Amino acid sequence: MRIEDYALIGDMQSAALVGRNGSIDWLCLPRFDSPSCFGALLGDEDNGQWWLGPAGEERLPATRRRYRGDTLVLESEWDTGTGTVRVIDFMPPRQANPDLVRIVEGVSGTVEMGTEIHIRFDYGRIVPWVRRDDGVLHAVGGPDSVWLHSPVPLHHHGYAHEASFRISEGERMAFVFTWHPSHEPAPVDIDPFEELTGTEALWADWVAQCTYKGPWRDAVVRSLITLKALTYSPTGGIVAAATTSLPEDLGGVRNWDYRYCWLRDATMTLDALIDSGYLQEARDWRAWLLRAIAGRAEDLQIMYGVAGERRLPEMELPWLAGYEGSRPVRIGNGAVNQLQLDVYGEVMNSMYMSRTSGLEPDQRAWSIQRRLMEYVEAHWDEPDEGLWEVRGPRRHFTHSKMMCWVALDRAVKYVEVLGHEGPAERWRELRDRIHAEICDKAYDPDRNTFTQSYGSHELDAALLLIPIVGFLPPDDPRVIGTIEAIERELMVDGFVLRYPVSRDNDVDGLPGGEGAFLACSFWLAEALVMIGRRDEAVELFERLLTLRNDVGLLAEEYDPRYGRQVGNFPQAFSHVPLIHAARALG
Repeated sequence: MRIEDYALIGDMQSAALVGRNGSIDWLCLPRFDSPSCFGALLGDEDNGQWWLGPAGEERLPATRRRYRGDTLVLESEWDTGTGTVRVIDFMPPRQANPDLVRIVEGVSGTVEMGTEIHIRFDYGRIVPWVRRDDGVLHAVGGPDSVWLHSPVPLHHHGYAHEASFRISEGERMAFVFTWHPSHEPAPVDIDPFEELTGTEALWADWVAQCTYKGPWRDAVVRSLITLKALTYSPTGGIVAAATTSLPEDLGGVRNWDYRYCWLRDATMTLDALIDSGYLQEARDWRAWLLRAIAGRAEDLQIMYGVAGERRLPEMELPWLAGYEGSRPVRIGNGAVNQLQLDVYGEVMNSMYMSRTSGLEPDQRAWSIQRRLMEYVEAHWDEPDEGLWEVRGPRRHFTHSKMMCWVALDRAVKYVEVLGHEGPAERWRELRDRIHAEICDKAYDPDRNTFTQSYGSHELDAALLLIPIVGFLPPDDPRVIGTIEAIERELMVDGFVLRYPVSRDNDVDGLPGGEGAFLACSFWLAEALVMIGRRDEAVELFERLLTLRNDVGLLAEEYDPRYGRQVGNFPQAFSHVPLIHAARALG
């Protein structure tokens, strides 16, 4: 299936991808970054899959599907020649163990149904030992164990279990899949129908806090729900996406693991949540941040595990064929060791926004922020890998320098506006010095545009953030010139590329092309409205909304070559600027 054929369900500790044909092809338990027990997304059914739908040789796509109101409860309906059937998929708020519930409802007539489940642990490598215990299917493999409560007998076939049954109008059947550590006693059973009611109530209560009332409410609320679903509730960490190794270039090598907490992505997510009335998430994330970065400022990483883990070694899984042959499949992320100076600005900006939005002061937080500022003062003038995590040589990226300016600017405001103690005069002098250097070394007067790095000719979509972060006012001719240059040189079929990807531009050190990074196009919409081109901004924004799949989700990129979403899914970094652009458009 295409990436956009999937929908997300989750319990704010992990997540599953449910295909339009009723197949769950991705689920990692017990955490987002745990090994998968359903991994067909990156291989085939022998790497783990659970299909449930109308019987037949062809696993037909659902006639229609939707989320039940403003929730993360998915409904898929099939119209058949003998009747209509509905499957409800969700993961209830976690109790002792993670549960996945699939409820089959007869809507009209009688429908012949089928289900087939391949349980595979460790990213599809381990075929578990399976037995029946009081009619319940129990699978064990190493540290992992699952219990499957089925309303119909499941028959062993090869290394899978399957069943056929029929459902008639008014009938309901529930399947419950529960993971727990293999050394522990059997988990406590849940009531799937009570959990359905409770899950819907939980999401309805959360959405009721949303303060956005604009014309694109449905798109904004669905994006907010998606961001909340990517939050690891025990710690407050926020992952960038629910998947690993979905390709940025179909069949290529640009395949990365995004199931971790990038400081940049998390701060941008937090900004969107705060703007929409969700201050508790800011409180939880600040607590996570203080735990994760505790220690020496020079040891700050650009990403961490969901509980604040620092070791995220990158490795390849050769037994997985990759999504549509896109190899290698990677887990972990080598970018954890990169220098990305922009994260200091994003952290300082997000912390400042949290405070000005009503978050109570925390002296320990300010002490850590001051240590971070000491690092910025000492290292701002070094080359780095930048926000795009290039795997080519380090450069003096304009966006990185600008975000160092942001870090110092917000530090000054902490003193001048919030009353904290700090060397505001020293910070102010360095802030102004960085500003002058960027305007001198990163600006091309012949083309009236800022460039990707000092002395380069190339552009970078991150330059669209210049007026958004306040580095220069929107009416500055250099800002307008930069926006117009990006429209001329980085737009392909109406969408914005991150930067030129070609043989003669080795900035990222990788072969192959990529799609249009969706965040960049949303940034352009926000920048256009800031310079007074609102009608064009609205047209672009609404065109971007049409790229969402049928349940409102976006991957990392859209590839106009194939007319498809590409990259990890769903991607926080796409839904965050959607929210910001909607608010900017009014």
